[in-house]
Amino acid sequence: MALYFVGKDPKSGDHGSPAVWVDEETKDLLIQGWTADGPTLSESAEDVPLPEGESVIRVPKRMIPFLREGFRVAESD
Repeated sequence: MALYFVGKDPKSGDHGSPAVWVDEETKDLLIQGWTADGPTLSESAEDVPLPEGESVIRVPKRMIPFLREGFRVAESD
């Protein structure tokens, strides 16, 4: 597996979260973010149950350019 690093939140300082990568083999996006709080998890579970081993993550709006770049890289083949 080879990961293409797209970028990390410029406001994260010395911390690495949130961040975005693209798996160059599968073209999957990998997103590191903050685990959503209890109320957010409860409300989102009303639409889609949350299976064991999964979580809802929160990525700030300022990360949208990194997500766009990730999609561009993933769609480039």
